[in-house]
Amino acid sequence: MTSRLLAAAAAAMFLLAGCSSAAGDDQESAAAAAEDTEGPRIIQPGAPGEPSRELTSEELAEMDFEVPHTDADVAFMQGMIPHHVQALRMTRLVPSRTSREDVPLFAERMDLSQEDELALMRRWLEDRDEEVPSLLATHDMDDMEGMGDLDTGDGELMPGMLTEEELLELEAATGEEFDRLFLESMRRHHLGAIQMVDALFAAEGGQEPEIARFANHVYSDQEIEIMRAEQMLAEMADGS
Repeated sequence: MTSRLLAAAAAAMFLLAGCSSAAGDDQESAAAAAEDTEGPRIIQPGAPGEPSRELTSEELAEMDFEVPHTDADVAFMQGMIPHHVQALRMTRLVPSRTSREDVPLFAERMDLSQEDELALMRRWLEDRDEEVPSLLATHDMDDMEGMGDLDTGDGELMPGMLTEEELLELEAATGEEFDRLFLESMRRHHLGAIQMVDALFAAEGGQEPEIARFANHVYSDQEIEIMRAEQMLAEMADGS
């Protein structure tokens, strides 16, 4: 009888020990989960001679993590505006001069995207109290007349842009000659836009979230349109 009581007591102690261990494991898991939920710890280095300390969640919430725009960002936006305006001037020559069905669709897509992007660039500059190029600030985008002065202000055109003489040559062309000149000119124009994006990032610009999204969109969009222009040029060379 006594041996049975001792065995029962030993079993009970074993069970209690197991429960205690399981409870401890659960508490450790809960603590680890809570720590994961709270996120990473941010340690603020102390001043010379003073210890570092961990920032509280309230202090983190009050901190401003906004990335400021740079001079390179402003120059990119101000330079991309005349670049886009010239593209619109080119696309609006298409309906009265083309001999193909696919070129007007190609031009229409560019026309819509470039207008939207011009509005974005203008707003971006205005929101940051930066100068909007006069060719956009004082003209209606539905009217391309009088917008031939598209340089950067120092007599230099942005990469890929056509000279006024080249634009006049494009305006004078019709039919297949126009289509070829238009596609070749637009391909060059888009390569210039990609070059401008590369220059922006090389100057350590494009870090502000909005301009980063815009610059990356310009890059990918121009690449797609370059491939499409090259495909149509190849079809024209094959006589199709």
